[in-house]
Amino acid sequence: MDAERAVCSRAGCRAAAKWRVDWRNPRIHAADRVKTWVACDEHRGFLRDYLAARDFPVSVHPLDAAATETTK
Repeated sequence: MDAERAVCSRAGCRAAAKWRVDWRNPRIHAADRVKTWVACDEHRGFLRDYLAARDFPVSVHPLDAAATETTK
């Protein structure tokens, strides 16, 4: 993913993404299938909480660095 051109995945947001939100739906995805959304600073918590509320394994990382925060 080109971090310099990534745009936040939150509906209606066009801000530059700074975070990678990795997640999967364990009811339909195998453990090796991980989906990625990207988020701006404002929507990082919203996207993480949205997924965590559905009991999806989710982790948040800087878009251009190693893992820093994991939930589930």
